Amino acid sequence: MFSDQVKIFVRSGTGGAGSLHFRREKFVPRGGPDGGDGGRGGSVYAVADSGLNTLYRYVNQRHFRAEHGGNGGERTRHGSAGNDLLVPVPLGTVIHDHDTGAVLGDLSLPGQKLMVARGGRGGLGNTHFATSTYQAPRIAEKGEPGEERTLILELKLIADAGIVGLPNGGKSTLLSVISAARPKIADYPFTTLSPNLGVVVSDDYSFVVADLPGLIEGAHDGLGLGHDFLRHVERTSVMIHVADGADGSADEVLARIDMINQELALHSADLVTRPQVVVINKQDLPEARANWPEIEVALTGRGVPVFPISAATNQGIEPLLRMVRQVLVTERARLAVVTPVPETIIIPPQIEELRIERLRGGGYRVHNRRAERVISMTDMANEEALDRLQDLLRLFGVSKALEKAGVVDGDTVFIGEAELAWGNVVEVPTSRRLTRKEREARLQDEE
Repeated sequence: MFSDQVKIFVRSGTGGAGSLHFRREKFVPRGGPDGGDGGRGGSVYAVADSGLNTLYRYVNQRHFRAEHGGNGGERTRHGSAGNDLLVPVPLGTVIHDHDTGAVLGDLSLPGQKLMVARGGRGGLGNTHFATSTYQAPRIAEKGEPGEERTLILELKLIADAGIVGLPNGGKSTLLSVISAARPKIADYPFTTLSPNLGVVVSDDYSFVVADLPGLIEGAHDGLGLGHDFLRHVERTSVMIHVADGADGSADEVLARIDMINQELALHSADLVTRPQVVVINKQDLPEARANWPEIEVALTGRGVPVFPISAATNQGIEPLLRMVRQVLVTERARLAVVTPVPETIIIPPQIEELRIERLRGGGYRVHNRRAERVISMTDMANEEALDRLQDLLRLFGVSKALEKAGVVDGDTVFIGEAELAWGNVVEVPTSRRLTRKEREARLQDEE
């Protein structure tokens, strides 16, 4: 089954937690901190795979999650990094962010990779918080949560030549004649509901041809198979425009050819300049043979290569293939001036400006990626971690922005998934806050 557009959900791995640990060795009564860092969570990558030609595998499997990072350990042992998750997609897949509609990447080269969800950063162990005056920090970071994204995968087939035309014009029959492909063929419109691919060999020169679903007037607005068809035309180097030469008068055949070209132009102005070879099919019928001279004169006068064929009897096939091959050789030479190298596309982290939203039900919500990240990595039950959180919120300008917005002691402030009671200090369930010197003195007494 062919599938060219699917929606999937991806989530990268959460980073491992940093370790809160102190050295406990014989003859070392007051060993310093030795908690290691957590490992980074695995990222999710989409990878272009030349062995695929459909997105069907993602019709049923839609959720993908990378591995979490390992927690840090004692003796500054670093947690293991989570394995990255690779999601293979066919060449020509365009990846959109479902929520914003933004195009994240276009994978058209074999092996090309796109990071679609970045793994969470591992939390720092308590070794990072020790100073000359603060030698026994009881603080370590939690791992950063992984990113979640809903993606739209849209396949635009990469074929050298695309067979276009009205429904039931003989496109599938032509593909079956020039290649080993065996598409469904029947004498009614819209027999082809999804693209069929075939490899054509002409005088030791091979190329890929796609039999694309039939167009109707208004296709650029989505009528008929509309956009489901037109997205695939964008990738072809040359179009083989098949017209039924026996369907009406010569003027009617020419009018239908013009209508198809108009639909292509309305979909994308670039398609107007795409090389095109026109095929007048069904020359085994007397009506088509009668119309041919007038059609040949009209199209040749426009500078368009035109060939009379009968796909049913193999008439005129070889001259057509030689012309298509000649056009492709020219196009390949033009496009091969610079050979692109497969690359890994890394989407830079979003830089969100600090914004304070006053909520109708009371309270404030802080919109800022850095603040949300540090909140997610803070142990809210740890007093020292809360002290550090306050320092970071002041450093990021969050405290000043909230005061400017009118926050007062006791107001509720939401940052990410955390709910805080605002004041000179963030409130935690304790009767009295100890100063740093008091905490250090108490730790020394305990040891």
